[in-house]
Amino acid sequence: MNSLGLTEQQPENNVYRILLEMLAVVLSKDARARAVQLPAWNEALGLPRPWDQQWSLRLQQIVAHETDLLEHDDIFTGSEVVEAKVAELVAEAEGELARIDQLGGAVAAVESAYMKQRLVESNARRLAAIESGEQTVVGVNAFTETAPSPLTAGGDGGFLAPDPAAEAEQIARLTAWRDSRDGKAAEAALAALGTAAAKGENVMEPSIACAHAGVTTGEWAEALRQVYGEYRAPTGVGRAAAAGDPAGLKELRARVDELAKRLGRRPRILLGKPGLDGHSNGAEQIAVRARDAGFEVVYEGIRLTPAQIAQAALEEGVHVVGLSILSGSHGPLAADVLARLAQHGIGEVPVVIGGIIPPEDAERLKAAGVAAVYTPKDYDLTAILADIVEIVDKGTREAA
Repeated sequence: MNSLGLTEQQPENNVYRILLEMLAVVLSKDARARAVQLPAWNEALGLPRPWDQQWSLRLQQIVAHETDLLEHDDIFTGSEVVEAKVAELVAEAEGELARIDQLGGAVAAVESAYMKQRLVESNARRLAAIESGEQTVVGVNAFTETAPSPLTAGGDGGFLAPDPAAEAEQIARLTAWRDSRDGKAAEAALAALGTAAAKGENVMEPSIACAHAGVTTGEWAEALRQVYGEYRAPTGVGRAAAAGDPAGLKELRARVDELAKRLGRRPRILLGKPGLDGHSNGAEQIAVRARDAGFEVVYEGIRLTPAQIAQAALEEGVHVVGLSILSGSHGPLAADVLARLAQHGIGEVPVVIGGIIPPEDAERLKAAGVAAVYTPKDYDLTAILADIVEIVDKGTREAA
């Protein structure tokens, strides 16, 4: 199941959303999923705790064992309404497949950024509808009055915070592993792997030899990376069409134009996703809206290192760095980026962060030098960018 529709605001509502999503793939016997994986109620807040994961599992078990949904024939058989909707969906899917065939197939559609572009545009339309109120999201743009949620009242804020000692412990274990193995055998196995890759030979046997020699997956991947290079998938941002004309965008464009005149060039924003987090929706939508507002946007996709982000900020001459972090590692990653910017002599470039970040961590980040922190409750992209314009304006005036 998709956790895209879960909300940080009134997170208790997410339980109902998850149940409704599940019913879509269990009610119909002929269209039933073979396996179901449900998000936890608090995935818009952070990492689910073991108890939250159990709650999600229990929801599946209740539907499976306390109802008869899985025992009867398809209840939608003969439904004119359902059959008409299915026919509509099939026609749309066949049309999309025909367009992909015209591009040369799925691989060509990925490489040309068509698929990613369509995803980015679809989500842009969704967010624009939420911003305008055309699409109602309970607790976000409607029915926002609320009593404090007891689910988030605990000391942990309702989510599983990463253990700061976990990284150090893992590094220590990795170091001990490398120290205990036969270093020469590991080097020889990696060399054989690289040679096989360079010659276009089957890399399975040298990969098995690497495993027996104690080579780590990181070392194995780096050996292949040295031969093949590193693939970075298209982001889909560059050619994505704007989703209408959201409220306030005209005024924001005028403000960006004014800033550009003072700077002598367009304000430039670098968006980076450090760490292993692969959820790029937020960064993509900020990139598209920033482009539509008149920013020059530098965005190369997911899984960048802090070193790569800082180097890009230096080379591109950006006015602001935006980090998107949903992995819970916002503290160390932000500190690393800030330190590297300072090392490059561009420590005055403001850094803003968007992601799943608890309030107390947001205050720590600001105290450490982060200019602003945005979380899922900040769904108005135009307002976020208006804020960033003011941050850039103030920062460049102070540096002048």
